[in-house]
Order: sequence, then C-alpha cells, then structure tokens
Amino acid sequence: MKYGYARVSTTDQKLANQIELLKLAGAEKVFQEKFTGTTTERPEFQKLLQQLNPDDTLIVTKLDRFARNTREALDIIQDLFNREIKVNILNMGLIDNTPTGQLIFTIFSAFAQFERDMIVTRTQEGKAYAKRNDPHFREGRPQTYTDEQMRLAYQLRQQGMTYKMIERKTGISVRTQQRRFKSI
Repeated sequence: MKYGYARVSTTDQKLANQIELLKLAGAEKVFQEKFTGTTTERPEFQKLLQQLNPDDTLIVTKLDRFARNTREALDIIQDLFNREIKVNILNMGLIDNTPTGQLIFTIFSAFAQFERDMIVTRTQEGKAYAKRNDPHFREGRPQTYTDEQMRLAYQLRQQGMTYKMIERKTGISVRTQQRRFKSI
C-alpha cells in the first residue's frame, strides 16, 4: 500500500497542495499534521511509521517534510529500509536501499539541514541588526490594536461595560482585552 505524509510547520500554511500531490503520486491514505518544523513530536508521523508493512511505500512531497535534520532522516530511512519499506520523495524520486541511493539521500539530507541552519542564522542576524539600529524594534508579531485603542476599551470597561459589549463596539476580542488590560 502507498501512504502519504503531509506536514506544514505553521498554522497559516495549507496542507491541501501537499495532499493533492501525494494523491496524484498514488497515495491511498494520507497522514497529515500541522506542527512547527523543529519539533520532534509528530504523532501522526509516528502512527504512520507503525502502520507501514514490508513492500509499502511512504510518499512525501519534499525531504523537509520527512525529517528536520540529517541524523533523524538517516535513522528513519535506515529503519524503513530494514523493514523493506520504499521511500518516494517526490522532488527527489524513489530512494532505494542501495549504496548509491543511501549516498544520494545522505547528501540531500545534509544540504536540507544546511539550508535550514542558514535560514535560522540569517534570521537571527537580521533581528540582532534591527535591535541595534531600530529603537522601535519589537520581537514577535506586531500588535493588532494600538495603545490608544486599548486605553479607549479600558475606559469603557471602567465605565461598566462588559467584555462582550466592548468586543461588539470595538472589535477587540474578550481574550485580548483581558490580556492587555493587565498591563494598563
């Protein structure tokens, strides 16, 4: 049987494109999950690995969906080869249990990890530069509501309005009000 595995590393990414590609490649059952790319906790992937039998094929769209670092990739691929399970990485092709197949897989895994490491390094360098040169730099997502909007909502709360009433009037969710009012 052919199994597919689709994973996105952020909640705003979509699985649909990967799932479509996996089905076009012949996946009869697709396991999917949304997790951060660096986490090792992938319950659906673990379920998939347990379900695979000899002569089954595991299909993923790209190497970085399969594993997040070279060591993990090599361990997983070796386990699958030992269990006589085929691996098809759509942008690389079928990885076979031959010395050449293992060499190619090892090289591509190392390059994938190198690329991830470079992205992390560039991101950290960019943030460090911004911290040094931009007095208004703030780490994380920009706030949706200005301090002025929050002060207005807080004044409404002080005047006796409920969180729900303030939400209807300002569009600021109850949870955001509760969280931000703590700092006012």
